[in-house]
Amino acid sequence: MAHRKIVSNAQKSFGEFAPAFVGYSEDVLYGDLWRREQLSLRERSLITVVALVAGGMTEQLPYHLRLAVDNGLKKDELVEAITHLAFYAGWPRAASALQVAKNVFIEQAEL
Repeated sequence: MAHRKIVSNAQKSFGEFAPAFVGYSEDVLYGDLWRREQLSLRERSLITVVALVAGGMTEQLPYHLRLAVDNGLKKDELVEAITHLAFYAGWPRAASALQVAKNVFIEQAEL
């Protein structure tokens, strides 16, 4: 089954400043790990969003929310997952993640 290429922000963000990081992001993370057949891209996106929310890492969340939608997750599913996490990862983390998600989805609707 052919997979579409996932393009990371690493080259744009770090380019020549951190070429090894860019290489690992492009080749290992998105070129190998995200291509393993045991989980679908949709499942990997949901797991990644959940991990970012649970860890309070909202800086990476906009990219991964957009990728999750590209990988087949619906806005309502992502909002529900974040709401569910409020009880397991903490209310403030979920509230922060919901604000990020709201901004991402408003931005997408305006495009």
